[in-house]
Amino acid sequence: MTDDLRAAPAVTARQPRAIHSALTVLEAVAELGPGVTARELSGHLGLPRATAYRLLNLLVADEYLVRTTDLSGFALGAKVAQLAEAVSPVRLPTAARLLVAEARTSLRAGVHIVGFEGARLVIVDEDPDFPLRDRVRLSRDPGVFALGRLLLVAQGDTGPVGRAAAAELGARGAVRVEHVPASIGCLAVPIRDAHGHVAGALAFAGPRHRIIEPAAIISHLAPVAERIAPFVT
Repeated sequence: MTDDLRAAPAVTARQPRAIHSALTVLEAVAELGPGVTARELSGHLGLPRATAYRLLNLLVADEYLVRTTDLSGFALGAKVAQLAEAVSPVRLPTAARLLVAEARTSLRAGVHIVGFEGARLVIVDEDPDFPLRDRVRLSRDPGVFALGRLLLVAQGDTGPVGRAAAAELGARGAVRVEHVPASIGCLAVPIRDAHGHVAGALAFAGPRHRIIEPAAIISHLAPVAERIAPFVT
């Protein structure tokens, strides 16, 4: 037995249960989305409120979770992102990055690459000059944003928002929202996998008037989405 093993603290009978509870909290935050509150987690998991708070505080201290900017809720932290990246990093090749960079320069607005994993949005490449405005709301209220509406389409959502988004996608080849807030609009062009399924999006965010008549933006982004699809799906 090495010195390192002899020096390692013993694992007590209660610790595996605590570790399992902490992992369950992480899974719940990932499922419920950024901004979930301690009260919501407690109810969702059936944990006593004091236990939920204790686990949340420990996970925040270890950077597996972070508090949202208004301090009312929680989101996955840097360590979780590092683990996810180590397992399945999405690294765009130079050619794809150049295509997106050219689109950003030409359109002079936010252009983002997003992948869809089940019900989750995965930010593949966020525009550094025009970052996403509200990640928490995007996750928790997807129908307010074009990206979220396209995700509903990808999931086969049959609600009124999902049906409307699917109809617009069929008619225009993109999904748009004109009021996030009133002076801003957003548009999402699908990135499709080899089977033609919507697996992500190339998103535009900019002045609302450019979304009202989006043909020029769609014609610019659609070929880029098609060319980068093999590297995102």
